[in-house]
Amino acid sequence: MDGRQLSELPDDSEQLRPYVVSLRRAALQAEELQAVRSFSDGFLIRFLRARDFDTAQSLKLLLNYLQWRRASPEISSCLSPSSVLGLLNTSYHAVLPQRDHTGSRVLIYRISQWNPKEWSAFQVFRVSLMTSEIISMETETQRRGLKAIFDLKGWNLSHAWHINPSLAKKISSVLTDSFPLKVRGIHLVNEPMFFRPVFAMIRPFLPDKIKQRILPPEYGGGGPGIEVACQDWTHQLVQSENLLQQIAEHPTGDVSTVSDDSLISEEAENKEPSAVGCLD
Repeated sequence: MDGRQLSELPDDSEQLRPYVVSLRRAALQAEELQAVRSFSDGFLIRFLRARDFDTAQSLKLLLNYLQWRRASPEISSCLSPSSVLGLLNTSYHAVLPQRDHTGSRVLIYRISQWNPKEWSAFQVFRVSLMTSEIISMETETQRRGLKAIFDLKGWNLSHAWHINPSLAKKISSVLTDSFPLKVRGIHLVNEPMFFRPVFAMIRPFLPDKIKQRILPPEYGGGGPGIEVACQDWTHQLVQSENLLQQIAEHPTGDVSTVSDDSLISEEAENKEPSAVGCLD
């Protein structure tokens, strides 16, 4: 049975057990995770599905994820929807209620709704990270991945100046090798002329089936209006406030394990709580 077939099995399938055990053993033996005592099955399965049950690649992804969290506390330590509610209420971001024809989740980001004078690039990126944490818990999304649509209408130099090389690298890492989600496509629409030369090579055409079945009318589709979709997803994020804060505060993000029981090193036991919080 290959990785794709394994991915279709339910989390409690006995056929998945050897892979979960193998990944847990490898993770707990990794030098980088000497302080970690346990990982839950469901948490590990996210990383296995993201790498088609290749244990070595799944371990690499897990280590990258935890390293990214440690290296980016200014983003990962504050996953509070209420801290960016003003941005969310501008209808900046939505996860469409319907999946596309391949089963992928479809995410939309509307750059014109981001006012750089009011919201920093770090706050904007946190919105994406919150969504990623929530949808990575969905079994179907683990299997089918996601597609992101960036509506670049309104993009200008004030936006560009906020995306420095350091932040760009952090964003790139999440999209490629530091988060347990399969990114099936990144689509750019309404990009201004000066934006095209930079991103021309990563802009695929939107498949007709996506346009016809799920996109909001604003993008030529027959799905719910973008304002409604944004409001619905904002509501879901706000409802997930406590869960997201638990993920941000947990040493590994595996909230199925008790935070105090997941670490065993003296350094971890004596570590002061992070003071980074939601500072910008």
